[in-house]
Amino acid sequence: MTDAPFEILGTPRQGGFLIIGDHASNRIPDDIDLGIYPALLREHIAWDIGVVEVVRLITQDARFAAYLGGYSRLVVDLNRDESDPAAIPSESDGIIIPGNITSLTDKQARLERFHRPYHDHLQQLLSQHRPALILSLHSFTPSLESKPHEARPWEVGVLYNEQEAASKLAIPFLEDAGYCVGDQLPYSGKLLNATMNRHAEANNIPYIGIEMRQDLSSGLDGQARYARTLADMCHFVSEQLGLSI
Repeated sequence: MTDAPFEILGTPRQGGFLIIGDHASNRIPDDIDLGIYPALLREHIAWDIGVVEVVRLITQDARFAAYLGGYSRLVVDLNRDESDPAAIPSESDGIIIPGNITSLTDKQARLERFHRPYHDHLQQLLSQHRPALILSLHSFTPSLESKPHEARPWEVGVLYNEQEAASKLAIPFLEDAGYCVGDQLPYSGKLLNATMNRHAEANNIPYIGIEMRQDLSSGLDGQARYARTLADMCHFVSEQLGLSI
């Protein structure tokens, strides 16, 4: 990976599948001190555990390519609008991030360095190599430290906002594959969908927002199962929508 705030796996193709993983990395630039224990960078607050491993498996199929965030979401949350204070989070799951409690000038500089080039390059990529279907891939912790009594039984969540067609096809497919599926759970795409709102819905590109549960996506067997199922899901949904891949 270079110093760019993104990494591309595979070769993006017109009419192919593109996976977008905003939180695929837990990398911190050498010149940024978040002021937290290094061990926390391996936890869910820093990245979406299992995403990059699942993506590497899926992109062995040349019909898939991936566009992945290159730094931890504690540096900048790429799935937030610039105007959202949580784009540079001051806390996450009850953990204070001292290095992010900084001046407006410093926050703007960080957005300029990471957030804007990530989204500008993604916009350019979609213009040059418009995919038939986007898979937005995230993962969620089975238990939040700040809400220990909140049940999260779903093994995969499907998120969407205004464009529902692809997701409504994906939900029964995932259920038939044996997963406990959360429809707009554990988060709602009506509330947290910034990247897909900007790059998929605004450009009328069909997409599916997926959340994998991290106790499953952290192990090799779970990663392999997710990769097989999600790849098959994309093919199924594209066929049902009449998309040529």
